[in-house]
Amino acid sequence: MHLISSPQKMQQLSLSLKWKSKKISFVPTMGALHQGHLSLVKRAKRLGDFVVASIFVNPAQFGPKEDFQRYPRNLKKDMELLKKAGCDLIFAPSLKDIYPEGYLTYVNVNKLSEKLEGASRYGHFKGVCTIVAKLFNIVQPDFAIFGQKDAQQAIIIKKMTKDLNFPVRIIVSKTEREKDGLAFSSRNSYLNYEERKQAKVLYQSLKLGVEMIKAGEKSPEKVIHKMKELINKGKLAKIDYIALTDTKRLEPVKIIKGELLLSLAVRFGKTRLIDNLEIKA
Repeated sequence: MHLISSPQKMQQLSLSLKWKSKKISFVPTMGALHQGHLSLVKRAKRLGDFVVASIFVNPAQFGPKEDFQRYPRNLKKDMELLKKAGCDLIFAPSLKDIYPEGYLTYVNVNKLSEKLEGASRYGHFKGVCTIVAKLFNIVQPDFAIFGQKDAQQAIIIKKMTKDLNFPVRIIVSKTEREKDGLAFSSRNSYLNYEERKQAKVLYQSLKLGVEMIKAGEKSPEKVIHKMKELINKGKLAKIDYIALTDTKRLEPVKIIKGELLLSLAVRFGKTRLIDNLEIKA
């Protein structure tokens, strides 16, 4: 496994691989890797001939009061994990390589980026789309693999890829979970013992919502109310949002039918966690 930090060298290597008719699978990450990331790498290995994972903590997707400075970073450990997972190359550029002095160009998917996470984290998806577009140009992947845990992000990136004519196939892989159902996340490491204990309620509440829908409930308000009741039993939980939307425009539904996304964001202390489940009613 190799490590490249230069965008120019990365692009040159990718183009040479394409010249040899090799298919490139790409997993973009911010490091602090966990089982969820590694499952994406394994999926990437099945799809392409050459697997690239990027590690770059992207400041453009963090708000001014968010955790950019304390976001976990451990390149040595990440490299070991990626090597075991079968990654062929790590692209780990520096901040100045991605955002040089005088940088002014950003990418945004309007409307979709203003809902759910976008409403709570202004400018977040502008930062996400910008870095993903840059990475697509540099790595030149045939496949890019993202996790379902970040469902809104996946929907937005699919739209950006289509709108900007990137020749990349977006693959969304299922959410990997710990034994109690909590979705793997780099931010789980922030939780103290009691916060971690209470955080399992996220998946429990999503399952409750899905069970109500499968049982025939048609009112989004009733589903969300019951989920809130369950989450609020935990003294440390503070709900940011719970939403039941369609899976295309991310619009709240008035009646439960069709393909739906049940998503939420909840804080435990200073740690904000997200999760979701898709359901067909």
